[in-house]
Parts: sequence; structure tokens; C-alpha cells
Amino acid sequence: MAEFFVHESSYVDDGARVGRGTKIWHFCHVMPGAVIGERCNLGQNVVVMPGTRIGNNVKIQNNVSIYEGVTLEDDVFCGPSMVFTNVRTPRSAFPRNTAADYADTRVKRGASIGANATIVCGVTINEWAFVAAGAVVTKDVPAHALVAGVPARVVGAVCRCGLTLRFDGDASTCSCGRAYLRHGERVTLTESA
Repeated sequence: MAEFFVHESSYVDDGARVGRGTKIWHFCHVMPGAVIGERCNLGQNVVVMPGTRIGNNVKIQNNVSIYEGVTLEDDVFCGPSMVFTNVRTPRSAFPRNTAADYADTRVKRGASIGANATIVCGVTINEWAFVAAGAVVTKDVPAHALVAGVPARVVGAVCRCGLTLRFDGDASTCSCGRAYLRHGERVTLTESA
């Protein structure tokens, strides 16, 4: 029995590495050199390009392309039809084909990206941040930040569990029991549930 599932309509090329318990659904393509961790779920029509790194327990919904230079750490969620870019100045007449042409993008542990959001290359979305549906991220997103809009800006903060935090001064306790402190746009966990 295989250690991971690949739907018969999908391709996992030689040289790709896929972790135990991962499920790759309809019409996906995982290219050589891609690394996918354990217990991931790739929805319909997902493309994973060479040189990408996907951690454990990552959920990638339908119609998402993980381009070269993108790294998704453990527990990341990518909503349906969200978009990563990987070249800052794309031109059809002037192809960008060297490693220097690509800007790396990192989505850190536990971050969520909503449906139809766009992540412009070269940014970092920090731990447990939440990018709202349809947002366009053009700069780094702080840990636990809720960002929305075009371009995306910080509009709130979220708990590790995903619920919006309500602050009394600079302190907040989520209904799940986790406690946080706010220092400007920076939010830190002070007590775990």
C-alpha cells in the first residue's frame, strides 16, 4: 500500500518527494524537486513547481499554483484560487529564467490565506497570520495579524485557533483560553491554553 494517495488523473513526477498520509486529488501536477510533507491535502488542479517546499499538515484548496521560490511551513492553509507570484517584473518579451529573477516568498507556521487572495513575491507571512479573502499582500504580514484590502493592511489580530482577538488595552484572551499582548502591530502569545 502506498504511503500517500494520488488520484489517477494527477501526476507526481520522478524526483518529487511526498510525505506519508498526503492526499493529492484530481488534476494535480507535482514536479521534480518539489518536497511535500506529511498529512497534506492538495485539492483539485493544484500545481507544485520544482524547488518548492511544503511542510506537514498543509491544506491547499482547488486551483492554486505553488511557484518556484515559495515555501509553506507546517499547518498552512491556502484558500481556493489564491495566487502566489514569483517574479517582480514579469515580461513575456524578456523572460526571467535565472534564480536571481525569482523573489522568495515564505508563509510561516499556521498562517491562513483566504480565497482569491494574491501574494506578491518577496514577502513573508508570519506565524498564525490570517490573510482575508481577496486581499493583495504587497509587504510582510506580522505574526497573528489579520490583513485585508487592496493593498492589504492590518485590520485586527487573530488567535492560533483562528478567532479574531478583542483587546482590552493591550491584552486579549481568546475564548479558547490563549492570552496575548499587543505591542503596536506586533502580537505575542503570553499564555497557552
